Amino acid sequence: MQVAASLRNLCCSFSRRDQISLICRRHLKMSCQAALSPLVRSPGWCFVLSPHAIAAISRFYLPHRTKSLRNESIRCWSNIPFITMPLSRAHGKSFAHRSELKHAKRIVVKLGSAVVTRGDECGLALGRLASIVEQVSVLQNQGREMMIVTSGAVAFGKQRLRHEILLSQSVRQALHSGQSQLKDMAIPVLEARACAAAGQSGLMALYEAMFTQYSICAAQILVTNLDFHDEQKRRNLNGTLHELLRMNIVPIINTNDAVVPPPEPNSDLQGVNVISVKDNDSLAARLAVEMKTDLLIVLSDVEGLFNSPPGSDDAKLIDIFYPGDQQSVTFGTKSRVGMGGMEAKVKAALWALQGGTSVVIANGTHPKISGHVITDIVEGKKVGTFFSEVKPAGPTVEQQGEMSRAGGRTLAALQPEQRAEIIYRLADLLTDQREEILLANKKDLEEAENKGRLALPLLKRLSLSTSKLNSLAIGLRQIAASSQDSVGRIIRRTRIAKDLELEQVTVPIGVLLVIFESRPDCLPQVSALAIASGNGLLLKGGKEAAYSNQILHHLTQEALSIHGVKDAVQLVNTREEVEDLCRLDKLIDLIIPRGSSQLVRNIQKAAKGIPVMGHSEGICHVYVDTDASVEKVTRIIRDSKCEYPAACNALETLLIHRDLLRTPLFDQIIDMLRVEQVKIHAGPKFASYLTFSPSEVKSLRTEYGDLECCIEVVDGVQEAVEHIHKYGSSHTDVIITENEKTAEFFLQHVDSACVFWNASTRFSDGYRFGLGAEVGISTSRIHARGPVGIEGLLTTKWLLRGDNHVVSDFSDQGSMKYLHESLPLPHRNTS
Repeated sequence: MQVAASLRNLCCSFSRRDQISLICRRHLKMSCQAALSPLVRSPGWCFVLSPHAIAAISRFYLPHRTKSLRNESIRCWSNIPFITMPLSRAHGKSFAHRSELKHAKRIVVKLGSAVVTRGDECGLALGRLASIVEQVSVLQNQGREMMIVTSGAVAFGKQRLRHEILLSQSVRQALHSGQSQLKDMAIPVLEARACAAAGQSGLMALYEAMFTQYSICAAQILVTNLDFHDEQKRRNLNGTLHELLRMNIVPIINTNDAVVPPPEPNSDLQGVNVISVKDNDSLAARLAVEMKTDLLIVLSDVEGLFNSPPGSDDAKLIDIFYPGDQQSVTFGTKSRVGMGGMEAKVKAALWALQGGTSVVIANGTHPKISGHVITDIVEGKKVGTFFSEVKPAGPTVEQQGEMSRAGGRTLAALQPEQRAEIIYRLADLLTDQREEILLANKKDLEEAENKGRLALPLLKRLSLSTSKLNSLAIGLRQIAASSQDSVGRIIRRTRIAKDLELEQVTVPIGVLLVIFESRPDCLPQVSALAIASGNGLLLKGGKEAAYSNQILHHLTQEALSIHGVKDAVQLVNTREEVEDLCRLDKLIDLIIPRGSSQLVRNIQKAAKGIPVMGHSEGICHVYVDTDASVEKVTRIIRDSKCEYPAACNALETLLIHRDLLRTPLFDQIIDMLRVEQVKIHAGPKFASYLTFSPSEVKSLRTEYGDLECCIEVVDGVQEAVEHIHKYGSSHTDVIITENEKTAEFFLQHVDSACVFWNASTRFSDGYRFGLGAEVGISTSRIHARGPVGIEGLLTTKWLLRGDNHVVSDFSDQGSMKYLHESLPLPHRNTS
């Protein structure tokens, strides 16, 4: 009783049933369970312990565990949110969008036979099963109510029975045969019900052992059709499941295959209130509706639902499936194991959806995704096929990608003058529709200021003005004028042999995905460059610029319409997450992020099989040499740091030659930075020279993006180059000196996209380079580097024109010889 009293004192709060019960009674010894039993079983109540209470119970009641295991357990439980997750919701309507799945509280995970069993169908895929248990445990420990509908008893039983039969046969043959060599032993066909009977206990013991590793209790429930069709049994089943969930126990449900009768074909799915449990797909659907679950996850051995059998040439994965779309799908054969196929899964999913449960069908066997497929689905990521009753107003992003590719190909086929005409028209619209654009931008600014979600530098990027629109229009006209000879330009001609000529010509890359933040002026710039280079374009802007982006995209499509290529540029307005867009490798050929360094890093990490053009950081250096001009130094440093400190090409680290310390020039630099209110951080060497130094820099590899910079001391140009290579980001670096030899050494040895002599870092810009505009600045070493204009959005293809040429003619016994003569290029129109 003292133990019971102690535990009662440890209880820190109580809550109603719709809150989260955080501690499973399995953690406590029998005496503790007896003391807490009345408390736990009180109708509608659960108990909650504080993290300190958990630690105390773990130390006192788990003495048999090692210290490290106790600590690990404590950390795990202590990270669970206590009475803070608003997961409960009114049931009756399924989620409309994937992004809402994170609010699912009660979840059923259905594991198909192909997921649970090995490839030889004799035994379980233990590694895969362990990963699934881990994911379910993570969600359970978040306060969700998890249930598993599992297959695998037949396969597990088949493995056990095969072993027993082989052992029995070998013993009999050894006893009745005088020969030492045993005859070949044939294994009889094993009846499925017998296999299920032999495998159920072992399967449940395996689940129990796995869930125990995460301090979670599991309970087995075997059901048949009668348990749903008999009203009393149905109520009993419902009550048992609710009681288990209330006690934070994961129910493991399976059909009782040891006694279940053979399924009747086409006897199920007659209506909302009638469904025959003939396989685990229909069982999971029936259970999900009975228990009013928020989400049903059906794991199989395919990525989801395809419009035709997976593996066929035209098969495409369906991202979202709507009721009534069955006519657009051709179903194939069922999986290698199990009773159902994809058609059965779709029927069951639609039945559950009609009953108010959201459904996702996904792959639970793929080694690259099975370790996080369940948690990814709950987080709203684009995995598998999501069943929804709400059709979007516009096209899906996949449809937009296809429209963009088709429109881009038509755009590339236009004459250069026609593409230029579209860009000129867009430039005119930016000035003609100035008032409408600024009014939409004002709405964005007011919303951002009211919500307070943007910092001042981002608000400046978001803001449009008459002067900005005029500059945009000028830049677009530059692009139009310089794009006349971009697509289809011959860059190499070679005579391979007589009457066999080879050409290398420029062509568009394909479909570009440009993701940008807080910069609506980016939309017409990038659109013009895509039009000039004949590329299709998908644009994903930040929600903070929604009104501005909408009107600018409308004007872009209006300009494209004069030559019937309106679909070439698409604005993604759906709820697609950036990470999901980065997985569309069959629709997108190049991703170009425009925004913060964090955005660029996230996209580079998320991109799956799609190249990313950009830079993750803009750590730009200015090196002041001993031969620097006093007049030039302060002007260049001020412009590089203070003209627009949030830009990626702004100065972040100032390198000073050691001999300039304690000179009038150095004092002028410091005074200027103080006047401009630039906060100075001292590098390690610079700090060592000072008695009272500014705050020492935490890292020499820092992009401040504000009126801050680091000052460091170097012994000369060689050390300056080494410092830049070690701490820079290969963006833009500058030397200020009057010594031409020193300058050339710097220009030739600094390995950055842009290297300047006696010029501000801010010149690293497509408009200032005369490119008209830029889609971004690339620090990669492949394809394009530095400010990327039209040329960076082109690739090449080879054209070979012959006359009945075959390779065998060029063999040793052939009649022809290779010439490989370089031919002059046609005159390029630069007007």
